[in-house]
Amino acid sequence: MATASTVGLWVTLTYRDADAALAWLKAVGFEENAVHRGEDPSVVEHAELVWPGGGGVMLGTYRPRPEWPTEPGDGSAYAVTDDVDGTYEAALAAGGRSVQEPRDEDFGGRTATVADPEGNVWTFGSYRPR
Repeated sequence: MATASTVGLWVTLTYRDADAALAWLKAVGFEENAVHRGEDPSVVEHAELVWPGGGGVMLGTYRPRPEWPTEPGDGSAYAVTDDVDGTYEAALAAGGRSVQEPRDEDFGGRTATVADPEGNVWTFGSYRPR
């Protein structure tokens, strides 16, 4: 099992099919840290996946909650990786949709962007913000 990161910023998302999201995220390089289910084993109450470069994502199965006004598929994240092209290809092979093919950026580094199977946008880049 992966260990929790000391990075203090985590992306939080909801998915209609949290189990499919867990599989997609692991295919692109996230490591499962914890998955908690309630009485209904098809519902992911809370899951944590660690990104090898630090930080991670927490997710769960979507449930309408007025106090938490987020919908599945409307999130975005940037994940630092030294293997932009390989991560991009893994994301597509796991069912993601290309938004931007890998390219070198004027500001430095290389990036590629993929929408996961529920529409959340993931940019994988070698640029490390300061």
